Amino acid sequence: MTTVTEQARAAKEAAHELSVLPTRIKDACLIAMADALEDRLGEIEAANRLDIEAGEAKGLTRAMLDRLLLNEDRVRLMASNLRDVALLDDPVGTVIRSWKAANGMEMSRVRTPIGVIGIVYEARPNVTTDTAALCLKAGNSIILRGGSEAINSNSVLARCMAEAGTATGMPAGAIQFVETTDREAVAELLGLGGVIDLVIARGSHRLISAVMESSKIPVMKHYRGLCHIYAEASADREMAVRVINNAKTNRPSTCNSVETVLVDEAIAAELLPALAENLAAAGVEVRADDRARVVVPGWSQASDADWDAEYLDLVLSLRVVSGFDEAIEHIRRHHSGLADAIITEDAAQAERFLALIDSAATYWNASTRLTDGLPFGIGPASGINTDKVYPRGPMGIEEMTGSKYVIRGAGQLRE
Repeated sequence: MTTVTEQARAAKEAAHELSVLPTRIKDACLIAMADALEDRLGEIEAANRLDIEAGEAKGLTRAMLDRLLLNEDRVRLMASNLRDVALLDDPVGTVIRSWKAANGMEMSRVRTPIGVIGIVYEARPNVTTDTAALCLKAGNSIILRGGSEAINSNSVLARCMAEAGTATGMPAGAIQFVETTDREAVAELLGLGGVIDLVIARGSHRLISAVMESSKIPVMKHYRGLCHIYAEASADREMAVRVINNAKTNRPSTCNSVETVLVDEAIAAELLPALAENLAAAGVEVRADDRARVVVPGWSQASDADWDAEYLDLVLSLRVVSGFDEAIEHIRRHHSGLADAIITEDAAQAERFLALIDSAATYWNASTRLTDGLPFGIGPASGINTDKVYPRGPMGIEEMTGSKYVIRGAGQLRE
């Protein structure tokens, strides 16, 4: 079997060619990859069934199995995302800024490929296709190391894309997939500083921590969600119910689903019964504090651990707060910095919330589920960076590039 080091070196060689590959060829490769996913649907579904069966045997949660599942609709969505990436403007060579220096040099700062990007991730096969497509369009090679839960699905997806891309003009080695589930492969990958230029880690707290501790390569983290929604005193009650329902039930296994709802005491008596009825109909278990349970006694008692829980399931923690300041304090203490929202008709309170909550995405009257590349209008995202350094938030095509200075002179010297 080819070693991870050999794969990474092949990706490095391919990256040199990719950095100057014409846009028309990259786009043709992406269209060919999309066609291949649809043409090989049966093969993909068969591989995915192996992962689902193994997951069920291991006792994986409903949320984890949902993340793993590939059906015709999801595969066609993957293919559609690849075609969307082909339609995006090519960021490579884009001039970010240009100016003339005092000595007459013509200065410009332009977008460039990063080089070789390693992706270490868990459970979600769509990460394989989305990240590979974004890397290709941005002129980067990619080496993928997915979790053991999706090894069969990820393997066939990566193979489909690599074969279709290479046949259409993509340099051989530009898309690499680590076929082994051996953890030593991750350690080998993370030790390849100078060959791999960036690692993007997507997954559980345990995975992220392990990658951060071991990596000799810069790491960008797609960390846990733990999103909050605060229904402020002036919130439109019907809107609050709709937004909370969407943020919890639209796809509860995703990191941008809401996990904790805070309700202002001024509207608790009116809002909570309607919210209880709505969430019960959707099969959501609510774990609430004492003040909320006075209004809705049927809700479960929340523990201290619930305020820090990322359920990724149809479970929601809920607390009644005395006002805006207590809501801000709670969110700051417990959130992960991915996405948080306020529901309010008070514009001044909304602007205070947007300024005071330091998350990658902060919302006024909208669902946290919108935190992704496509709803933001930037195309598919390779992840949601929860670090405060750039690029923060959903990482679209531009965020998969670096930059360099290009200087055109006429013999200038340093005095």
